Amino acid sequence: MKRRDLLQGGTLVLLLGAAQLARGASILAVRVWPAADYSRVTIESDALLSFTQNFVANPPRLAVDVQGVELNPTLKELVAKVVADDPNIRGVRVGQFSASVVRMVFDLKQPVAPQVFTLAPIAAYKHRLVLDLYPTQAPDPLADLIGQLVQEQARSPATPSTDPLAELIAQKTASAPSRSSSTSHSIASSADQTRAGGKKHSQTTPSTPSPGADATPVTDRLIIIALDPGHGGEDPGAIGPGGTREKDVVLKLAQRLRERINATRVNGNAMRAFLTRDSDYFVPLHVRVDKARRVQADLFVSLHADAFFTPNPQGASVFALSQGGASSAAARWIAAKENKADLIGGLNVKAKDVQVTRALLDMSTTAQIKDSLQLGSALLGAIKRVGKLHKPRVEQASFAVLKAPDIPSVLVEAAFISNPEEETKLNSDTYQEQLADALMLGINGYFSQNPPLARNQTL
Repeated sequence: MKRRDLLQGGTLVLLLGAAQLARGASILAVRVWPAADYSRVTIESDALLSFTQNFVANPPRLAVDVQGVELNPTLKELVAKVVADDPNIRGVRVGQFSASVVRMVFDLKQPVAPQVFTLAPIAAYKHRLVLDLYPTQAPDPLADLIGQLVQEQARSPATPSTDPLAELIAQKTASAPSRSSSTSHSIASSADQTRAGGKKHSQTTPSTPSPGADATPVTDRLIIIALDPGHGGEDPGAIGPGGTREKDVVLKLAQRLRERINATRVNGNAMRAFLTRDSDYFVPLHVRVDKARRVQADLFVSLHADAFFTPNPQGASVFALSQGGASSAAARWIAAKENKADLIGGLNVKAKDVQVTRALLDMSTTAQIKDSLQLGSALLGAIKRVGKLHKPRVEQASFAVLKAPDIPSVLVEAAFISNPEEETKLNSDTYQEQLADALMLGINGYFSQNPPLARNQTL
């Protein structure tokens, strides 16, 4: 080949390269994750996207201009991805604003505080542009739990009440027929008074009662169990050989366990479950812990399904936090794997509240870990009645999601989703019911030895 041909060929390659650069990124996928907490929109591309944003308050809408892209069929799918019951997004308009700029305009149902950021490729994802739309009037989870209890009391047959908690709530809410913002504050205030909101109770075994006396004290307050279905949204968790996603089976398990908790009383006191996510969306690890603390949870149980490189491992495990090193190499490996959820799910690391909350939660206490180990032992003792255990004792490692300094917290790996037989069990209604029964039995067993005592009145 002559030198001139080579030069011409090189010139052609350079021209094609320039054209490729001029074309910019291609949009590979669009996803929308609606939730009451916030709605997320993800634009996945084969190259880093540049953008500008502009929020208009009245009527509320967010405009995002993405540079260096063309409107392709994938991006047009975004319009149909918005569902009618999305709590935050009313609709979206997408168009080619200029030769190299695509404009997305999100019409909103309420004012939001948008966070727009990019994520580098990780796991199965390429580059992602993420739009997190947080409502400026965030829901009050504790008030919601109290409201649910009020509604249940209202639906029950009219009988003389012997429940001081229900009577107090009814008195506080009798003049509040609707959920306005002022009503929310009123209910939250009654919740604080009802639960004697203050420092975390001391987990101690009651002294031996006198003959004929009640074995445990009645505390007249709502007992809240925070259930944390792992992963969610952008983060599917582990995926079984049959395609089962961890995020789906643990959410179903949490919902089954919620039914049991809500139907249970401890020493005459109502018990309620609070889910850190009740649908398919991503919740950062520190937010899961913060949610549990906001509702003043008595216990925190994070639900997962384990996975390994080979299909052989099987059985359930329970983990607690460790102030020092992990109790085993396997526990250290699992903690590192679970702690990567923020990277896969997509955390805006530049948000100010992330660093602040992480610092506050990095204060685990010896008492919390001791109580967590007792809770874990009670759960293991119940789980082994319905399935195999991977380890016969509670393991410990530095799980980010267990770092509430004032709430006994455990992480339950219900089974190995990477094991074909256990993947089938996780998809079985029968086994899920048995496992939910076992977890409920373990929670009750823990409270039988560590009754929830009345809280201090002072903060």
